[in-house]
Amino acid sequence: MRLQEGDIAVSLGTSDTVFVWLQQPRPALEGHVFCNPVDQEAYMGLLCFKNGSLTRERVRNECAGGSWEVFSSFLRDTPLGNHGNIGFYFDTMEITPPAVGVHRFDRDDNKVSSVCPQAEVKALVEGQFLSRRLHAERLGYKIIPGTRVLATGGASSNKDILQVLSDVFNAPVFTIDVSNSSCLGSAYRALHGLVAESGVSFSEAVRNAPEPQLAVTPNPAAQELLQNRQRNDPIG
Repeated sequence: MRLQEGDIAVSLGTSDTVFVWLQQPRPALEGHVFCNPVDQEAYMGLLCFKNGSLTRERVRNECAGGSWEVFSSFLRDTPLGNHGNIGFYFDTMEITPPAVGVHRFDRDDNKVSSVCPQAEVKALVEGQFLSRRLHAERLGYKIIPGTRVLATGGASSNKDILQVLSDVFNAPVFTIDVSNSSCLGSAYRALHGLVAESGVSFSEAVRNAPEPQLAVTPNPAAQELLQNRQRNDPIG
């Protein structure tokens, strides 16, 4: 995905995986910190979430009649913040954090057993991406001016899902035309390996590669809503 400082890559597949460029990492029990493969002065954070697209598909089947079109309309038609409803959906034992079960909360932070289908869909997707951002920030990731979210994986073809991702991270979301980004990345690294001995940096080696395409931009009201939520949430 050719990350730069401030970028975050989100792979939306069977499991959701998050990669972040870190300058000052904060190692934690949840997540991993590696040497940055393209910059010896930086680090790379990796987070894996087991309940990704399969959980989204399960909620789609139960709440949207198995239709991604209906699922997307629920995301579009339900306002930012979902009237205060939020949920954490761990159909199987999660990796980040180690937890299981479905946990729904209303605007007063009371646990509830169910919500309407529209609120369920929005609670799922907002809850997933809020978790991605929270755990990334715990590893030391910071959103800075110019931050881009680079999305790949099967769900990255759904612009309404990407819109929620953009709103949660308050950053534009970009995608690439190649569906198998891991193979493309291997080719980029091989190219860099051929020229690295001559002092060519990774960014210079792939400077002629196609740029990612802008998919969505954040709703201007999203950041204010997140700040209000954080002020009212003792967990942060």
